[in-house]
Amino acid sequence: MTATPHVPYRLEFSVEVPGTAEQVWQAVATARGMSAWFLPTELEEREGGAVHFAMGPEMGSDGHVTAWEPPHRLAYEEDWAALMGKEPDELSPMTSEFLVEARSGGTCVVRVTTSGFGTGADWESEFWDDMGLNWKPYFDNLRLYLTHFPGQEATQLEVSVELPGDADALWTRLHDELGLGEVGEAVDVRGTPGVVERLGVRMALVRLTGPVPGLLSVYVHDYAEAAASATAGVRAYLFSEEAANFVKREEPAWKAWLEGLAGLAGLAGLATV
Repeated sequence: MTATPHVPYRLEFSVEVPGTAEQVWQAVATARGMSAWFLPTELEEREGGAVHFAMGPEMGSDGHVTAWEPPHRLAYEEDWAALMGKEPDELSPMTSEFLVEARSGGTCVVRVTTSGFGTGADWESEFWDDMGLNWKPYFDNLRLYLTHFPGQEATQLEVSVELPGDADALWTRLHDELGLGEVGEAVDVRGTPGVVERLGVRMALVRLTGPVPGLLSVYVHDYAEAAASATAGVRAYLFSEEAANFVKREEPAWKAWLEGLAGLAGLAGLATV
């Protein structure tokens, strides 16, 4: 018999961003806006509309809009059980709410709450802890998007590879090879100039300034399915008419560069996501 989900989980975030409530709403409550700083998103802009967040090849999270009150409140539910391969009654839906509050001086505060109920299994706490860590950097993306690229449509670049080795050692090599300095310092990312905007645990966010401007994050994390291995990756949101050509050229180049972190460039059999 499956236990009734009764153990609460909750995450809360807030970030102050530039723009009117209407401009911020377009960034947090439309498919075009969310795809420019979060995951590739499909969203029917109405109460009851479908929501889909793409998380990789043949992987994503599905749900529906439960509240649609432009330009101040969006809420949606995701099927957490289906995403995790669990029985439908083992987990409650996972609910997220975005509140946009206008402030004086041309800014808004975005408050985000995500909550759900589980059975108290150890993996559930780990899932929510990891989700909190993974969600937080996206709100830097949102702030920078509204500061530098408001209303623009993004072209995404994404590559990740699984590599043998220790995650910390791989991150040190990635960090050093890219020449990442302190926050606010200029950097040249494989021939593209930019500014370091965030440094975290085995991750960095760079605002690219040209010739194809955008936001680029690089990261390394432990690969859960194999011991003594890690995932190294890059995700970029690009804002230029030349972005599609840039992605076509740079995705294979980034793949080769990431593989080379472990001295494995050209070695067959590496998994690519």
